[in-house]
Amino acid sequence: MKPDTALIHHGYIAPQEFQSPQIAVHKASSVFFPNVSAMRDRNWLDKTGYTYGLHGTPTTFTLEERLCQLEGAKHAVLLPSGLAALAQVNLALLKSGDEILIPDNAYAPLKSLAEVELARWGISHQYYDPMHPETLAQTISPQTRLVWLEVPGSVTLEFPDLPALLRICQSHGVLTALDNTWGAGVAFPPFNFCDAADPHQRGVDISVHALTKYPSGGGDVLMGSVTTCRDDLAKTLKLSHMRLGYGVGGNDAELVLRSLPTMDMRYKAQDASCRQVAAWCLQQPAFAQVLHPAVATSPGHVHWRDLCAQAPAVDAPVHPGGAAASLLGLRFHSRFKQSQVDDFCNRLALFKLAFSWAGPISLVVPYELKSMRQMAKPALLEGGYVRLSIGLENPQDLIDDLAQALKLFHQPN
Repeated sequence: MKPDTALIHHGYIAPQEFQSPQIAVHKASSVFFPNVSAMRDRNWLDKTGYTYGLHGTPTTFTLEERLCQLEGAKHAVLLPSGLAALAQVNLALLKSGDEILIPDNAYAPLKSLAEVELARWGISHQYYDPMHPETLAQTISPQTRLVWLEVPGSVTLEFPDLPALLRICQSHGVLTALDNTWGAGVAFPPFNFCDAADPHQRGVDISVHALTKYPSGGGDVLMGSVTTCRDDLAKTLKLSHMRLGYGVGGNDAELVLRSLPTMDMRYKAQDASCRQVAAWCLQQPAFAQVLHPAVATSPGHVHWRDLCAQAPAVDAPVHPGGAAASLLGLRFHSRFKQSQVDDFCNRLALFKLAFSWAGPISLVVPYELKSMRQMAKPALLEGGYVRLSIGLENPQDLIDDLAQALKLFHQPN
């Protein structure tokens, strides 16, 4: 054997018994088979074998199984972003002539996906007001194939009556998919939670999770997941996933696996800091409304308490009433101009202007709610609005930063 060939076909194989806190990063396109029979018989769908890097490696299979453990699911697939996970569900389950229903306060890119891409393929959509379940019941039609749920609402954090929405969908035999990024498998179990009105009610059919947020936790990974307990949906999702060519890099999967053991602690620490900041904001006259599920005056507070207080992972002394994540919405009084709200954001030092959330650094984003909502109460649309993502800084330092920005906040004459 010539030296150049020997360097490629070296005979040494490292022993396989190596164990350490983190799984090895397996990266491959080609996967070797010992013989033709194995090439023909291996099955990646049930994780009993490896066929091609895009269909799974020990690293990605391990991450999928740990996400199932986190959310109480049986099956999972990984996507290159949270939005790709939302798209995957729609592409796998819908066809021309079908209709989907989306909450009016849903993640904006999901709405845009429906309005542009899905509409081009003959898939229609309607919006419903998640804070009034009767509007969902009135909107479901014979063409409705899938209902999207989001708890709480994106940006404005209204908390709907999830059990009531599910009862309506299940009574009509319609599939449900939940954007569970906020709950993250910590606030409540998406597939198995108690409903006082119907103890036998099951949870959602599908959970979508932007792993970019809490599972990553570092603000440096883009990834999403789709999980389910249903074998039939899992097969449909996995085969569609294969045909669309979705995959994630081994190094990114490693970063999420490394962060998962601390996710519960980070979630609760950021939750506690967020409540401390929210309590301070409630005392500031510049804010007309503080939106956070654990705040008694926030829309849907009772629904949050009823759903999240039952989660077994919640540490009640630390998080009275249940877990509530690290997002906080602030609506300024309408007397302040948008330019003043923007100036407030610019003056913040510890809070960085950036999208996303759940990372170690606190973030702030100003929003124009009038362009985002069709069904919101008029009061919610009056005045400038900002959303804060509370990071891992000391909460008193964050409060001091907000205070200095408000001190320089010029009020109109």
